[in-house]
Amino acid sequence: MKTNKNRRAGLGLTLMMILTVLILGACSANNTTTATDTRTKVGIVLTEVGLGDRSFNDAAFNGLVQARDEKSIVFDYREPGGNLTAEAAFEEFAEAKFDLIIGLSDTVQADMEKVAAKYPDQQFLMIDSQSELPNIASISFRAEEGSYLAGVIAAMASTEDHVGFLGGMEIPVLRNFEQGFKQGVLAVKPDATVDVVYAGDFGNADLGEQLAAQMIQDKGADVIYVAAGLTGVGALTEIQKLGKYAIGVDTDQFFLAEKAILTSMLKNVDVSIYNAVNSFIQNNHAFPQKEIVEGLAENAVGLTALHNITLSDEQQKTFEDLKTQISSGQIKITLDQ
Repeated sequence: MKTNKNRRAGLGLTLMMILTVLILGACSANNTTTATDTRTKVGIVLTEVGLGDRSFNDAAFNGLVQARDEKSIVFDYREPGGNLTAEAAFEEFAEAKFDLIIGLSDTVQADMEKVAAKYPDQQFLMIDSQSELPNIASISFRAEEGSYLAGVIAAMASTEDHVGFLGGMEIPVLRNFEQGFKQGVLAVKPDATVDVVYAGDFGNADLGEQLAAQMIQDKGADVIYVAAGLTGVGALTEIQKLGKYAIGVDTDQFFLAEKAILTSMLKNVDVSIYNAVNSFIQNNHAFPQKEIVEGLAENAVGLTALHNITLSDEQQKTFEDLKTQISSGQIKITLDQ
């Protein structure tokens, strides 16, 4: 009996030792994984509309997904709204010492600058706006160039010589959209009417429907250039319902209103963010230039394939000539802020 007890005790001790070795081994393996994970940490603060806008936020997110899938980064995101402010979201990433913190649009610029001033050694990247703070780099788009081409197509498609621009909020970047669009329309049809409406909201599809209906039924527009996030999604639906034409924005929005969309003005936010992140990594967590500005010449903006319209040979030549002149700088778009 004593011998059996000793054997059982010895066996128990042996099992405990094996279990301890296994646990320590697992912990060691986990620590090794963490220690060797040198991927760059990126945080992005979206606009209040957030993911699912099928436009600006989704495009930016997709750029980071591509970088993540190539194993160059890990990233996290925040969607301001409710109890989470943009400032608090930036603060979270800064406190967690993310390598790069990205903010979308000038609607969050003030919040980013407050946090950037508190963390001068932290690198930030602002999309669609510029800051004087030394630790905020920026990517801006000459979206007026792509919008000019959208205006050319709108003028060619309009049978009433009456088109419209529907923006989300009257902010500088959308004023550039508007002015480029107007000048493109008037380059083709100098006597055309261009109505301009701002919804004051990027996240209200019902409001978008109402405003689109007013622009068509009350004012007489037969082509509308829509740059309004989720508000714009509602507008595109209503434009199709009323049998008129639309031009989408930021991503190819053809699938949202296949009978109405003529084209979409692409602002390749996904490509630009992907390229910027890779540049940041390759330059030892620094940007080679503080302000990046891209347009037609850099393939950062442009139009998707045309739908629901076939250009005549003369129209196609006019379009290509104007596109070349914009890209080369022969045509200068006038912007008044």
